[in-house]
Amino acid sequence: MVEKAQFSKQLLHPKYWLLWVGVGLTHLLTMLPMKWQMRLGALFGRMAMPFAKSRVHTARRNLALCFPQMPEAEREQLLKRNFEETGKAIFDTINAWWWSDSRIQNNMTIKGQEYVQQTLDAGQGVILFAVHCLPLEMGARIFGQFNPGVGVYRPHNHPVMEYLQVKGRLRSNKALIPKRDLRQMVRSLRAPNVIWYTADQDFGRSSAIFIPFFAVPEAATITGGTTLAKLGKAKVLPFFVERNADDNGYTIEIEPPLDNYPGENEEADAIRGNHIIEGLISRNMTQYMWLHRRFKTRPEKSDPSLYK
Repeated sequence: MVEKAQFSKQLLHPKYWLLWVGVGLTHLLTMLPMKWQMRLGALFGRMAMPFAKSRVHTARRNLALCFPQMPEAEREQLLKRNFEETGKAIFDTINAWWWSDSRIQNNMTIKGQEYVQQTLDAGQGVILFAVHCLPLEMGARIFGQFNPGVGVYRPHNHPVMEYLQVKGRLRSNKALIPKRDLRQMVRSLRAPNVIWYTADQDFGRSSAIFIPFFAVPEAATITGGTTLAKLGKAKVLPFFVERNADDNGYTIEIEPPLDNYPGENEEADAIRGNHIIEGLISRNMTQYMWLHRRFKTRPEKSDPSLYK
């Protein structure tokens, strides 16, 4: 469990100086009014499209696979808006890491926090069942304004970026747990604490079952939510965050705990989870992370890729 960002002199090595200059410039951008930030972010996103052809292809293919009945022109418009939103997400992240608590509080709306408190008061841990929407970093920072939780994360390979993400995420979290450390997650839930859990990405074949996701009949889906809820004796609460339509603040919404979850069958739980994920994504499809190769793992290794 990581409870503090560790700074060392090695992070000041000359090979990192250019990155630190970029960090300084980025920090200055957090001082801009939010609407200015979002205009810049949308511009960055549009400008990136010609230079990110593989990502554009992945997102376009994901949309075609998930929404085959949607007219192509509509999907293309959704694709362009999604890249604009991805550009804006740069500012969502740096704002989450560097804005003061007072500025966060002036730009946030929270719905459903009573469900979290009721669950904790009953002595049970809380699993916030989230999706990879683009402002997710801001969602965690906002949540921590009323109830700091424990973040599950993937340690960064670059030492400076690891320091920055840990320092930023601990602004409102109690601690961070590497995503493969199930034991620490269970301990945190039994304390009881709040942790975030996402099951909407492709984590490979070893821990997956193949079930429907939108219009894709066999999508690799992890079943860890069932295990975590059982071992942690925790309740699962759907969690959603979005940047407001006017780009002038953020809203998070927490739904009541799921009834009869976990159930007796982990596949049934995973199917139910995917239905919840689909509903959360559909609230604001432009702000979902369509750039991820969600369907890269096929049921059989010999099956052709869906991204060719």
